[in-house]
Amino acid sequence: MQENFFALLEEILHTPQISKRFALFESLLSSLSSLCLDHTYTIRHIGSPIYQGICKIVHPTKISRPKILKNDTAMASFLHSIAHIEYSAIDLALDASYRFRNLPMEFYLNWIEVAKEEIQHFQMLRSLLQRIGFDYGDFEVHSNLFDAMKATPIFADRMALVHRGLEAGGLDANPFVVQKVSKSSHHLRDEILQVLQVILKDEISHVSKGDKWWKFSNDSRSFEEILRHYSYTPPKILNTQARLQCGFSPDELSSLQNFHLPHSI
Repeated sequence: MQENFFALLEEILHTPQISKRFALFESLLSSLSSLCLDHTYTIRHIGSPIYQGICKIVHPTKISRPKILKNDTAMASFLHSIAHIEYSAIDLALDASYRFRNLPMEFYLNWIEVAKEEIQHFQMLRSLLQRIGFDYGDFEVHSNLFDAMKATPIFADRMALVHRGLEAGGLDANPFVVQKVSKSSHHLRDEILQVLQVILKDEISHVSKGDKWWKFSNDSRSFEEILRHYSYTPPKILNTQARLQCGFSPDELSSLQNFHLPHSI
């Protein structure tokens, strides 16, 4: 009897131990071509972040972010914040593959590929953390990405808000993050910059997939309507070059740069 793709994904999504869930994911990858996709498989909802037993979750405003990366603790705090985004993004990709049914096989393969790359990003960042005496879970985190995932069980909303909206915000932040690291004299600076370059390249691919499947949804609402529905405002400064590579049009970028929520007029 063939194993069910969705059942295996569910096990990964509900496994809290990092090493075990990554091993389960590798097992899924190795057997991917032989799995059956039973789209009638019942969806088991995720009530709380899988990392809640590893990290202390606080409100985003309670998290201190070092302005200057002058020592190991400051650099570890910085690396931890990025590692947490990547770890959260693993679940975003896995949940997209698990939650949305009766879609082309390309959709499931796309988000499994994204999950694989997010795992690689997390492992690279965690390795750097460990080399300076820290590990994932040593600093406080927020649950913004999990909250956005939980709030968007509708396919079009997930693709628009999360994979085309929030994840594109990571592209916008990348140049500033690189600049911050470049100013540091930390002995791992050059290796960290290399990892950030890998992440940027892969994230362009990830947002491109969000763009593709948002357009596939053929939703009657505009992208900006969905952003406004969830009270999400894009960053003031957009990485226009990266966003153009992902499928955003010049007119759309111009509109996003002048984006505002009704209450902020």
